[in-house]
Amino acid sequence: MSKNSSNGTNDKGNGNGNGARKPGGRAATERLHEERRRAERSAKIRRRTVVGAASAAVLALAAGVAFAVGGSGGGAQGGPLVVPANASGPGGTVVTYGKADAAHTLEVYEDFRCPYCEQLETTDGPTMQALADNGTYKIDYHLATFLDKGLGGKGSRTALAAAGAALNEGVDKFKQFHDVLYANQPDERDDAFADTDHLLELAGKVPGLKTDAFVKAVQEGTYAPWAAEVSKAFDKSGVTGTPTVNLDGKKLEVFGNGAAVAPEQFTAMVKQAIG
Repeated sequence: MSKNSSNGTNDKGNGNGNGARKPGGRAATERLHEERRRAERSAKIRRRTVVGAASAAVLALAAGVAFAVGGSGGGAQGGPLVVPANASGPGGTVVTYGKADAAHTLEVYEDFRCPYCEQLETTDGPTMQALADNGTYKIDYHLATFLDKGLGGKGSRTALAAAGAALNEGVDKFKQFHDVLYANQPDERDDAFADTDHLLELAGKVPGLKTDAFVKAVQEGTYAPWAAEVSKAFDKSGVTGTPTVNLDGKKLEVFGNGAAVAPEQFTAMVKQAIG
């Protein structure tokens, strides 16, 4: 579903999955019908092949809040595989934020074009970061590009490649750029993140990120092959939708009634999970 249909309008944290408006007469009823028509159109473009079969994975408004996963974004990557400095995990396909010796690990599975990921990050992102900063856990980011295949375009993988360039500058720079991307996420049907000039403009919001090396890497797609490997690792993870958040391997229900949980609810879930 589009950002308009998932979040009502572009309001943060109001994604109840079926539009957040209360009917108030003919005009409201017409708006509800129009939202339903938009959702149906959006569902049609979200059909994609799963494991080479011709079956379709379609999101329904009331059926859940996460995007079903098809294949990776794919596309020609070109150039040699260059793994960013500061990457972690098997083959350097994970980005770890926080204290390396933290006793617990929060795994976050996301796609930069996913509007539910945007809602989670803009609602609970600061709290998630604060808990990592105080050592409650470290965060392992597992990033996907499947929405490129589902919706067309290359915004997910181009944004991920740019995030790789940010990671090469430092984990803190990656985290800030990651947050800027979600704070400025276009409608998922808009492939704005495919434009490297736009990504560089957004990178200007992160102090000290736009070094000559960063700009060159974004413009030349230096980390596009790495982004493809990160996407493949996501596809092999067994995770079936974004966002998915696991704490020490146990899934946290970070959405309720179609909306991201409140920050205090997220904190309570973490405390309960770790005892």
